Amino acid sequence: MKRLWMLIKETVITLLVALALSLVLRTYVVEARVVPTGSMLPTIQINDRLLVNKFIYDFTTPERGEIIVFAPPEVLSSENDYLKRVIGLPGEVVEVKSGEVFINGVALKESYQHDRPDYNFGPVRVPDNAIFVLGDNRNESYDSHAWGAWLTLDRIKGKAFLRYWPLKHFAMLH
Repeated sequence: MKRLWMLIKETVITLLVALALSLVLRTYVVEARVVPTGSMLPTIQINDRLLVNKFIYDFTTPERGEIIVFAPPEVLSSENDYLKRVIGLPGEVVEVKSGEVFINGVALKESYQHDRPDYNFGPVRVPDNAIFVLGDNRNESYDSHAWGAWLTLDRIKGKAFLRYWPLKHFAMLH
């Protein structure tokens, strides 16, 4: 009987420690996400499952080309997080014209976009403490060009870094 009680006690303690660790990991370190829209096609498909590094931007700032998860700007009155690519950095001038994105007057080389943008936007200067984000599916993405604004850094929740599902598309994100 004493041996059974010890086994139950060890099992309960192990489960409680595992639960506590998973809550800490999910809250502060890494979180799984399901992609609900096609705004990042062809890079990320609808219903792909991604892992998001939630602490990376505590130590560094976003870089152009990174795919981030964020709370949308307050003007959108949305509860759902968004997933987009970082395009413009603080202090840069962003413009979209003639099917290309320009940063400080220089066209970006973008192998990841679905279609060339069929709209014009800007030029706008990205303020300090903000970034400009676009979906890879430029013409079907509700992003900075559609909001007519940028995203403040405090709204960023993390960097999407790995697609783990479906398994046949398992890969690091770039």
